[in-house]
Amino acid sequence: MKIMAFTQISEEERDAKVRKIIPRDNMDSPDNSENRIVITGKGGTGKTTITAMLSYMLEKNHHVLAVDADPQMNLPYAMGMDKNAVKRIIPLNMQVDYIEERTGARPGSGWGEFLSLNPDVTDVVNRFGVKIDDRISILVMGTLHKSGIGCLCPENDLLDAVVRHISIRNNENILMDTEAGVEHFGRAIARGFGHAIVVSDVTFNSVQVAASAMKLAWDLGIKGIHLVFNRVEKGTDEVNELLGEIDADLPYTVDMIPYDGKVKTINPSVKHLMTEENAFLPAVKELLNKIYPEMREENRA
Repeated sequence: MKIMAFTQISEEERDAKVRKIIPRDNMDSPDNSENRIVITGKGGTGKTTITAMLSYMLEKNHHVLAVDADPQMNLPYAMGMDKNAVKRIIPLNMQVDYIEERTGARPGSGWGEFLSLNPDVTDVVNRFGVKIDDRISILVMGTLHKSGIGCLCPENDLLDAVVRHISIRNNENILMDTEAGVEHFGRAIARGFGHAIVVSDVTFNSVQVAASAMKLAWDLGIKGIHLVFNRVEKGTDEVNELLGEIDADLPYTVDMIPYDGKVKTINPSVKHLMTEENAFLPAVKELLNKIYPEMREENRA
């Protein structure tokens, strides 16, 4: 097992050493980043609802892996899972036996400064993924612990490895619902994710969070950045004013989803939104068509 001291090491140094140790075929794969989307934004903006709806839309063409990396872990509810079944899910960051099995260190056990550099997590989706239906699976990751700079605990090491593994999976669409900002996964996301959907309310504070997330996503190398204003009630004037808070040199698309009381009523499951008439559904479809223009043509055919 490869082990390494991580107490004093930068992310750049770690990546360089990983590339020397791990075969290139396991680090890089044909560019399928277009099939991978990270959804982020300030808490409570509706990003989990959007993630769930996009998952159901995309399953028509491909298998979908929906990854819940938000600390609230509400994506299973939004996907319509039975509440008792959701309560039985143990997120990956709390799967202590698996973490120890793969990293060589048990969380909270005083493991010191050594652990596996490249834990094998190729079985993670089969072992811990939950099938929503024949074409959608969900993987609940939990969230990273905030540790000191240069430190790495076993659960963080495992989750980082899982993101790297997800970024080289083929023949499926991957949607990752994350907490505000994507810095907690660093360049692991940038290697394999081609799009970032950043969700914001029509408020100054929410847009400030969105602006930071958009800049960070671009700096990490995610080229398709899509700003989504959710619950828009008063036309476009407020939105246009708030767009002044976004870096003018940053390339991105803008979508607006109108407020619809049905979303709140049906919460947490989005299943009824996929079939009943509402203002939310066509707006999310338009967002998806911007990301994948070929889907618009398929729908016209």
